[in-house]
Amino acid sequence: MAEERVDKYLFAVRIYKTRSVAADACKSGRVKMNGVELKPSRTFHVGDVFTVRKGPVTYTYKVLQLSGNRLGAKLVPDYLQDITSPEQLELLELARLAAQSGRDRGTGRPTKKDRRDIETFISDDYDPSIDWDDDED
Repeated sequence: MAEERVDKYLFAVRIYKTRSVAADACKSGRVKMNGVELKPSRTFHVGDVFTVRKGPVTYTYKVLQLSGNRLGAKLVPDYLQDITSPEQLELLELARLAAQSGRDRGTGRPTKKDRRDIETFISDDYDPSIDWDDDED
């Protein structure tokens, strides 16, 4: 029966960019099969179903074929089937929307001048007669 190492397969089907990153993901418990964390040296067989946690989403895949070499992106669907649940894909969409709804670009921490103005404003010796919008200095 044909088999292939987990880290090598994850690299070959482009789930991870390098084999060492795939091995690190296995060691940190992000790759599981039947709820059990997989070691990089464990082997996959055709028909195995495994999960990969990336960020907030847990992807579920089924092994269709094994390949010893890294595949082109167009060939990946012949070797791997994505059977991730719609609920998990919805989490991905929610995370994407949350990232977009953040603050506007450039409106982060106050500049040094803004900080000084704020400190002057909230200090006890605040003088309301100062015209802060006066640009004729």
